[in-house]
Amino acid sequence: MGLDTSLESTIRYLQNTDKQNGKGRSIELNTRIAYMAEETPEYQNLLDYVVKALVDHPTDVVVDRRVDEMGVLLLLKVHPEDMGQIIGREGSTARAIRTIIRISGLKNHARVNLKIEEPEGGRGPRAKEPLEDLKI
Repeated sequence: MGLDTSLESTIRYLQNTDKQNGKGRSIELNTRIAYMAEETPEYQNLLDYVVKALVDHPTDVVVDRRVDEMGVLLLLKVHPEDMGQIIGREGSTARAIRTIIRISGLKNHARVNLKIEEPEGGRGPRAKEPLEDLKI
């Protein structure tokens, strides 16, 4: 099975950085590359498990992973009706999920970020209400 192009570019970047540093970090480099090339990392399984436990439509949960020189980006897509459950009041649930995923990634020497993708037909940014409409 071949590696995707973003992973291949990450490997080249890490190898070039390793050569420039010249500090004999090949063991660490090989560990990082092997972990990034893993089929389904632990943090991705954790995200999938947590999100499916929170939503009403667990079959619609999709987690995609992208690897680049900045780390790992997990893209989360859920059913539009489940967005409120994932975001939480004032974003508290999303913030907690991001924290758990980052810690799981750090445990495995990976910088992991989470992006929650807005479903099509989503609300988009809030429009500011004119103050005149709020007068009593």
